[in-house]
Amino acid sequence: MRLIQVTASKGWRGHEQKIIYLYEAFRDFGYVEDQWIVCVKDSEVHKAATSRNMQVIALDYKGEYSLEFAKSLKKIADEKKADILFIHNSQSHTLSVLSSLVYGLKIPMVLCRTMIRRVDSNFLRKWKYNYKGIKKIICVSHPVVDVLKYAVKDHSRLCVVGSVTDIHKFKYADTGILHKEFNIPEGHLLIGNIAAFTPMKDLHTWVRTAAELHKRNFKAKYIIIGDGPQEEEVKELARELGVENEIIFAGFRKDIPQVLPEFDLFLFTSNNEPTGGVLLEAYACRIPIVAANAGGIPEVVQDGITGLMAEVGNPVDFADKVEQLAADKNLQQQLTENGYEFLKANFTKEVIAKKMYDELNEVLVKYGTKR
Repeated sequence: MRLIQVTASKGWRGHEQKIIYLYEAFRDFGYVEDQWIVCVKDSEVHKAATSRNMQVIALDYKGEYSLEFAKSLKKIADEKKADILFIHNSQSHTLSVLSSLVYGLKIPMVLCRTMIRRVDSNFLRKWKYNYKGIKKIICVSHPVVDVLKYAVKDHSRLCVVGSVTDIHKFKYADTGILHKEFNIPEGHLLIGNIAAFTPMKDLHTWVRTAAELHKRNFKAKYIIIGDGPQEEEVKELARELGVENEIIFAGFRKDIPQVLPEFDLFLFTSNNEPTGGVLLEAYACRIPIVAANAGGIPEVVQDGITGLMAEVGNPVDFADKVEQLAADKNLQQQLTENGYEFLKANFTKEVIAKKMYDELNEVLVKYGTKR
């Protein structure tokens, strides 16, 4: 298999990390004959792929309907004699369809979908999901499949391959970086989250949970790592609730593998999460989890087995679960051990890369063109 992964994303979140993980796994396990990443010039994916000596082709990006990008994609596919185009975000989905429709890109296309969001409200968006060149849509969880069924006519094109993490990247060792940097008092638990400041992450409930625990004289400090459009709004809520000195807003960081093991508990309040890949990283670091019972999270967190689940948007329920877990060391050990084994069995690079390869290869066998 000669594979092109394409994304028009400029930032760096879990899905961009997934592209890098898959490239590494496809290479290391010998799943592909050759492969390339096509991305936006100077994007985070471009930087990450370049720093790892991956075969990356960076293009200028002038918008979702850039004919220049679409034309270049066709040229690259021809020059590299690619077999499959693996599409990783909405903008590159549009560009790939344009490449096929306008410039005659012939190779089969596979779309990776990670968002729980209706796409049938817009005619053009719905049309591109049913475009004949898209042979398969690989979803990160079953709730993603369920919401796409409203738009996609042929449900047989939908399948599920879960999130991925690299367990070798995360260590079960507290480095003390955050405690030193933010002068966290001795004897206080560190309760954290890693999330973009967007509505889906429901950081308002996260702050209200911290306020509820503070009201109960729970001995902890709280940290959110991330940034995003709702950041000032969330900070203002913390001020209104009188917990601005209890919550550390640490901003976007690139040292997650080093600082995540410092968390004593991972508090995850997302209200419509496709899976919550960061929860897998918490498993890798053996951090106890309290998470919202929403979206695809139940496919990652097994209530009472690998973590505790709380009612969406209910800070009192979240606070109750945090207190329950913090007070029971045996329960913490049981959940974290189960979580780590669950991670190894279902979400490692080895496991997910094989599942992903099988789905891509099925398309190649069925629709691939002979060179």
